Amino acid sequence: MASFGIATGGAASEAAETVVPGLIEERFASRLSAQDDSLWGEEAQPEASVRLGWVHPAAASRPLVEPILALRDELRAQGVDRVVLAGMGGSSLAPEVITATAGVPLTVLDSTDPGMVRNAVAERIEATVVVVSSKSGSTLETDSQRRIFEAAFAEAGIDATRRIVVVTDPGSPLDASAREAGYRVFNADPNVGGRYSALTAFGLVPSGLAGVDILTLLDDAEATEEELAEDDDANPALLLGAAMAGTTPLRDKIVIVDEGSGLAGFGDWAEQLVAESTGKHGTGVLPVVAAAGDADAVSGWDDVLLVRLVDDLDAATSDAAVRDQVVLSGSLGTQFAVWEHAVAVAGRLLGINPFDQPDVEAAKVAARGLLEATPEPEAPLAVDGAVELRASDSIAADVKDLTSGLRALFGALGEDGYVAVQAYLDRVALAPLAEVRAPLAAAVRRPVTFGWGPRFLHSTGQYHKGGPAQGAFLQISAQDGEELAIPGREFGFGTLIRAQADGDAAVLTGHGLPVLRLRLTDTAAGLAQLRAALDGLA
Repeated sequence: MASFGIATGGAASEAAETVVPGLIEERFASRLSAQDDSLWGEEAQPEASVRLGWVHPAAASRPLVEPILALRDELRAQGVDRVVLAGMGGSSLAPEVITATAGVPLTVLDSTDPGMVRNAVAERIEATVVVVSSKSGSTLETDSQRRIFEAAFAEAGIDATRRIVVVTDPGSPLDASAREAGYRVFNADPNVGGRYSALTAFGLVPSGLAGVDILTLLDDAEATEEELAEDDDANPALLLGAAMAGTTPLRDKIVIVDEGSGLAGFGDWAEQLVAESTGKHGTGVLPVVAAAGDADAVSGWDDVLLVRLVDDLDAATSDAAVRDQVVLSGSLGTQFAVWEHAVAVAGRLLGINPFDQPDVEAAKVAARGLLEATPEPEAPLAVDGAVELRASDSIAADVKDLTSGLRALFGALGEDGYVAVQAYLDRVALAPLAEVRAPLAAAVRRPVTFGWGPRFLHSTGQYHKGGPAQGAFLQISAQDGEELAIPGREFGFGTLIRAQADGDAAVLTGHGLPVLRLRLTDTAAGLAQLRAALDGLA
C-alpha cells in the first residue's frame, strides 16, 4: 500500500477523539466507499447521487491511460512537445500540481488577462498542443481561450483539429460541437464534480500529454482505497475531516504550509477543494496557503488550525502534541484521495452539501450582465497617482487616497475576520505580487488569502460569498495595456477581465461585505505605490 501518514495535536486531536467515534458508529467511511448518497441528508441527496464517481477513480480512469500515452507519442513524433491547458478551477489546478510535482512543463492558461493570454498564444505555436478542458462545456473563459488558439493555428497554417484536444463531460455542448468539428475528445466521468476531478480525464489528459507517469498516480490513489473505506479510528480521512470541521468551537481557518513535502503547489489545489466544498449557507472552512514562519502559520489564533505538509512524518512530529495542528505526509496520489474523502467528512460535520457551489454562478451572471449592458464606467472615489480607488458604501466615506482606503478596509475587519487580496492581473508576469500576502498578515494580525482573478472565482470565490461574512476584500485590476480581441466575440479579453472584476465586486458588495477596488492606470507604477502603502501600514 502506498504510504500515507497523519499526526494530530491540540485541538485537532481533541476533535478526532470527540467526532471520529460517531463517524465510525454510523459507518461513514464504508458507506462512502459504497457511494451511499444519503450521507449528507435528504436535501443534498439529488446532487450527491450523481457526484460520487471520485470515490473509486482508478477503475474508471485506467482505460484512459493507454490512449493518452499513445496520443502523446504521436504528437512528439511530429515535434509537438509543448502542452497548453485552457481550463479553470478544477480543470486546471490538479494538472498544475501533478506536472509541477513531476517536474514536467505545462503551460496553464486559466486567465483572461490579455497579456497572459497573448504570451501563451505567441510561444512556439508550431510545437503546441492545446487541451481545452470544461466540464460543462460552456465556461466563458475556456471558450474564449479556445477561440484565440483556433485563430492562431489557422494563421500559422496548422490544422487546429490536430492540435486541440477537448476534455469534457459526455453530452455537454462542447462534446457535441468538438466531435462535429473533428477534434479529438476525451470524456470525463460525469459523476465527478470539477474540484474532485484530479484523477479523472481532467487531471490525466494534460498531465499525461505533458509526460507525467499517470499510471503510478492512479496506483497510489487506489492503494489507499481499502484504508479509506475502513470504519476505524486510524482512517486518515476521518482524522483529517474531524480536524477540519469538528473542532469546538470551530476553527474555521486552516493554514496550509508546505514544509518540503515535494508536492509542488498542493496547497492551491487543496484550497479550491476545501473552500468551494464547505463555504456555503454561512458556514465553512477557509483554507489559507502560507509558508512556514508566516504570521498566520505561527500566530496561535483561536480560529486557526495549522496543516503541515511534510516529507518525513516522524521527523516533523516531535512537537505535534503541543500544537493545534495536523501533519500529513504521502505521495500525490494518496494526498488527492485522502483530502477528497476528508472534505466529504467535513461536509457531513458542517451539515452542508459538499458537492454544490450555489454562489459561484452569481459572479458569472454579474459579469455577463456588464458585458451585455456596457454601462458607463463608475467614477472613482479618488485618484492617487496611478491608482483609481472605488469602494463599497460601508467604507467609501473614508477613502481619500490609497493609504486611507487601505486603512478603511482593514479597519472593517472583525476579530474573526480575514483579508482576501484578489489580483485580476497576469499571474505569470506579476508573480512576485503574491509576496504581499505574508507581510500583510503580520500587519493586520489576521489570516490573508491571495487569489489571482478570474481563477479564484472558480475556487475560493464560493467561500467569499457563501461562507461566514468575515472577509475584507482588496481587489486589484488594470486599465492599461493593449486590448486583445476574442475571435467571434464583440468584446476582448481586457473588457472581459474587467467585467469579471466589477461583477465580483458587485456581488460581494451586495452581500454587505467591505470591498476596496484599486484600478491601476499604469500597472508597474500602481503596484509600486501599493507595495509602498502596505509597507507604510506595516
